[in-house]
Parts: sequence; C-alpha cells; structure tokens
Amino acid sequence: MRKLVYGMNLSLDGFVAAPGDDLGWSAPSDELFQWWLDEERAIGLLLYGRRLWETMSSHWPTGDQQPDATPAQIDFARNWRDTPKVVFSSTVQEVDWNARLFTGDAVAEITRLKTEDGDPMRVGGATLAGAAMRAGLIDEYTIVTHPVLLGAGDPFFAPVNSWVQLNLVETRTFPGGVVLTRYEVRR
Repeated sequence: MRKLVYGMNLSLDGFVAAPGDDLGWSAPSDELFQWWLDEERAIGLLLYGRRLWETMSSHWPTGDQQPDATPAQIDFARNWRDTPKVVFSSTVQEVDWNARLFTGDAVAEITRLKTEDGDPMRVGGATLAGAAMRAGLIDEYTIVTHPVLLGAGDPFFAPVNSWVQLNLVETRTFPGGVVLTRYEVRR
C-alpha cells in the first residue's frame, strides 16, 4: 500500500497562498529548496489539483533552462518532468510532462492509487488535499512554516469530520526562521 503525503509551504497563520494565489512570501532559501528537492526525489507519484498544476506546469517544464537556474533548480525541473503525475480537474482539457488527467471522483481514485505498490505519493493543492484529508487518506503531513502572517488566503488544513491524532516524527529549522514539522497519522 502506498503512503500519501501532504506537504506544502505555509504561513504561520496557516495559508498556502495569499489572496490572488500570491506565493511571493514563500521563496525558499537554497537550503530549503534543496530539502524540497530531496523530498520530491522520494515521491513516486504527484497528485495535483488544477490550480497547483497550472502553477507548477507554467514554470518547471523549462525551469532547468532559465539562465539564473541553480543546480538544485535544474535538478528539480528534471525530476518534476520525470515524476509521473495525476491532475484532478474537470476544467483542464489536456496535460503533458508525464501527467495524466483524471476527471472523475478524486477520493475514489486516490483510494485506488493507495492500494497499489510503489513509492509514496504527494498530494498538492489545498482543495484536492482537503478532500483527501476529509476522507482520511493522508498518512503524513509535512508542514514548512514561514514566519509571515497573511491574514487570508487558501488554508492548508480543511475541516475534518473527527479528530485526527498525529505523531511528531521530525522538526528542523531552516534559514530565515522557517520551521519544518513532519507528522504521521496515528492509525
């Protein structure tokens, strides 16, 4: 059975994007970017909602060809292109870069994908992750908290139907006061 990880950068007040999908507050240090790259290398399948897919696919297909790309950004772009992806959307017409489009019941498909053998999956995008969270499908939360208050935006956590007990498995501090906390769901 595959593990499902939900992890993103978020503000101290719990948002993954400021109003207008502004992500400027979450620019990673080189050390944090390298950490995210190492995390992504361990993922066997990326699960994206429409908005995060549009953000990622607008940059990373050619991210390694940018004149100011760092070695880690070059590696991230190549890994992103090579990693299989499922895009969950009823409005996107087609996807590429090693992705397939799924237009049906996201929770049913994620449940099915979890039963397969393979490396961990990462769900990205607050709306898609929220559906997986409410269905009890998330196995691990990777929270990278930036020291900024946004006041509004897209929340990392979705309302859940009952308590979810977690075990803290890792903490780490990055430059700029960014703090990683990783939790596994108690089953």
